[in-house]
Amino acid sequence: MGNLDSSIRSAARATYSAYKRQPIRWRLAGGSAALTLVILCGFAVIVGTLTTRAIYDNFNRETASTAERLATELNWYFAGPNPKNGRPRYSCQKCPNLNTFASANGAAVRVVTPDNHPLTTSRNAPDFGPPVRGSTDVNGWRVHAEPLEVVWGYGPHISFWVQYGRRMSSVEATANRVKLFLAFGVLGGAALALLAGLATARRAMEPIAELTAATRDVARTRDPSVRIPRPEADDEVAELAETLDMMLHSLDEARSETEATLARQREFVADASHELRTPLTSVLANLEVLYDTVEGEERDMAASALRSSRRMRRLVADLLLLARADAGRVAPHRPVDLSAVVTDAASELEPVAGDHEISISAPRGLEVEGARDELHRLVLNLMENALRHTDPGTAVEASVERVNGEVVLAVEDDGPGIPPELQEKVFERFFRGEGDRSGSSGLGLSIVRAVADSHNGRVTLEPPLDGRGARFVVRFPAQH
Repeated sequence: MGNLDSSIRSAARATYSAYKRQPIRWRLAGGSAALTLVILCGFAVIVGTLTTRAIYDNFNRETASTAERLATELNWYFAGPNPKNGRPRYSCQKCPNLNTFASANGAAVRVVTPDNHPLTTSRNAPDFGPPVRGSTDVNGWRVHAEPLEVVWGYGPHISFWVQYGRRMSSVEATANRVKLFLAFGVLGGAALALLAGLATARRAMEPIAELTAATRDVARTRDPSVRIPRPEADDEVAELAETLDMMLHSLDEARSETEATLARQREFVADASHELRTPLTSVLANLEVLYDTVEGEERDMAASALRSSRRMRRLVADLLLLARADAGRVAPHRPVDLSAVVTDAASELEPVAGDHEISISAPRGLEVEGARDELHRLVLNLMENALRHTDPGTAVEASVERVNGEVVLAVEDDGPGIPPELQEKVFERFFRGEGDRSGSSGLGLSIVRAVADSHNGRVTLEPPLDGRGARFVVRFPAQH
């Protein structure tokens, strides 16, 4: 018993869970259709019961009234004894034709003696058995028997019976047609209720659909200043629309405040980076002079300070470039030979490449519209990134080519490559990989992306051609 209760509860939970997973318009329409189905089923049961009962009662009344009428029309009388055997003879005066009378309703008629001896019958009339006054069911027939008055010389005398029978199959077929009609009516009514419920639910859900479309536009455009349409009716949907509108208004204000703060920060970083360049240049110049004039331990200290200052100058320059990109400050663009930029960057890195093998494939004349210094920084960062994250002896190759109206710059190495889980993060600011051996700031690849974006280009990390290492590809619109 406990297992049965547990099974019932599990089935109920599964059914409820399946119901909750359905769209709300289907739940509304389904509930309406189910309620209509229950009502129509109750109506059909009541109507069907009353109708079939009336059909059977009417059938029985017709059978009985027809038998009674036939009994009054059959005027039998005694015609005297049979001269051959002395048995009584009977005759019917102006009696109706039993075959014609029975054929109207597909019935059967028998005139029999009380001991079931047939006196006359209609064509193909079955044996209904001994006559029993009233209505009885015999082998699928409803039979009504009525006594006949036979005229004797001394007055009427009951001696014969008329049996009038009709097939029950005819009335059963009529009752079944009524039941079938009611069943189709119930199903059709439930189907119409479902369709009407869907249409009604759809119209009722139109305000929700408008809210969904509006919020989807906000998600697509990321613009919380969009206003939410408010339904005309003052109902729960209107309250939801007003709440969403208030939320978006608050988000818009928060975003505006955040953007204003970020803009001020970007301006500050750009201005501070720009202002730091002059004192850093002065510091570097003084340190270089000091390095050339001192000896021994003081010379080592000056060398260490000089390296730190150069690194600081590089970091300030990177921050200045990124701050200008964030602030939308674009350097003047002019036609630049990207191949020459790649050659210059490779020459600059050659003295510090160590055991790395640097090779370039950059035919002259592949020009793009841009700022040479920024493009030089882009190429330099890509090649430095390959040198920094690969072992000595690793080959680094830079190539430039024209493909389908674009100038494609590719920097590839045959090192260990970039793990899949880090490939989406390499262009983030201040991200440093595990193989970074130089303590970099993590701005190199973010500067590459910023420069590519400011030059209407795009940078991607693609699978290497030989299946090993890392391959960074930058595509620029070609200068015609």
